[in-house]
Amino acid sequence: MSTVRPTEDPENIGDGRRRKGEQRRRTLLDATMAVIVREGVTAVSQRRVAAEAAVPPSTVTYYYATIDDLLVETLTRVNDAYVSVVETLPEEPDAALRGFAALIAEGVGHDRVHALAEMELFLIAARRPTLRAQVARWHDAMDAFLSPYLPTAESRAGVAAACDGYFLRCCLLEPPPSAEEVYRALRRLIDRAA
Repeated sequence: MSTVRPTEDPENIGDGRRRKGEQRRRTLLDATMAVIVREGVTAVSQRRVAAEAAVPPSTVTYYYATIDDLLVETLTRVNDAYVSVVETLPEEPDAALRGFAALIAEGVGHDRVHALAEMELFLIAARRPTLRAQVARWHDAMDAFLSPYLPTAESRAGVAAACDGYFLRCCLLEPPPSAEEVYRALRRLIDRAA
């Protein structure tokens, strides 16, 4: 059973011990992401994360009993950023779709190496069932976003699959598709499906 719990903003914690603990958890999550960015998900180990965070390995096991716990919380943090962007897109449909296309093409403000690391976290869920809830959470956010554009779950699933494909293409292709290219493709798919 996972022991992962959501991290809190250390600035909002009055208890000094709890604040220090949350700061340490954030440091470990940052270190985990740094390892993934540099070497990939399969390189994540408690020792590597400890070395990256400049803490003893026992610190990692104190906060995260398993690698899966560490990966789930890292993916949750990544997912929080993406879902937050989707939830704050403009209400005007065309502007919202353009914003969503920009999210796909550009991520949440990181370079392509970071976006690839985020994609790798999502893909590893195929082998690590503990990560699947976060993938489902992202797909639920996409479905909710697409609901005003498309009336059926089937049509939304098709466009969501195209979105997943564009996320991957934006990580792999040189040059990657632009936000405008992604927007035009999504607009065509939505118009056809509607």
